[in-house]
Amino acid sequence: MMNLNTPATRAVIVGLLALALSGCGAVVIGGAVATANVAHDRRTAGTLVEDQKILLEAISFRDGDEALKKQANIGIDVFNLQVLLTGQAENIEVVEAFRQRVAGIPRVRAVFNEVVVGAESTWGEATSDAYLTARVKVALFNVKIDGFDPTRVTVTSAQGSVYLMGLLTPTEADAVTEEVRFVSGVKRVVKLFEYLDR
Repeated sequence: MMNLNTPATRAVIVGLLALALSGCGAVVIGGAVATANVAHDRRTAGTLVEDQKILLEAISFRDGDEALKKQANIGIDVFNLQVLLTGQAENIEVVEAFRQRVAGIPRVRAVFNEVVVGAESTWGEATSDAYLTARVKVALFNVKIDGFDPTRVTVTSAQGSVYLMGLLTPTEADAVTEEVRFVSGVKRVVKLFEYLDR
C-alpha cells in the first residue's frame, strides 16, 4: 500500500492537484487543448502558442537552476505574454536573477514577481491554495454578465492571495473581483487584468 505520508508522495499529489487546477495543464496535454480553447479565449491562437512556449522555457530555466531549486519554490503562470511568479524563497537575490532571465525570453512583455521571502510552503498550505483556486474558479460561474465566460480568467493562489489574469472588459473585471473577494479563505485579491474597450 502506498504511504501517503512521505514528502515525495505529497509532492506528487500537490503537483497533480496544481496541474488539474491551473493553466499549466494545457501545456502538458498539448496543442489539442490550445485549439479547443481558442473558441473561448480572447487571446489569438498565435498568442496561446507563444504563452505555452514562454511557460516551457521559464520552467526549463527554473528546473535547471540548482541554487533556485535549493532556495526557492516558485510557481509560474503565463497569460498574454505576461509572466506571474509566485511562491516563497529564502534568498530574494536568486529570485531576482531568475526574474531577469524570464524577462529576457523573447516576446515576454512583463514579469510580475510576487515571490515572498519565507519558508517553503507546507503540505497543508499547498493543499489549501489548490482548494482555494478551485473554489474561486467555481465562484466565477456566479458572475452574471451577458457573454461573460469564467474560463477566460486565469486564477492562481499563493498563501491566501489570489492572482487574477485575463482579457476582460472593465465591467467584467469589477464583477469578477467583487465575486472573488467574498470567497472563503481569500486574504488578498491581486488584479493583473488587461482591459478591453468593449
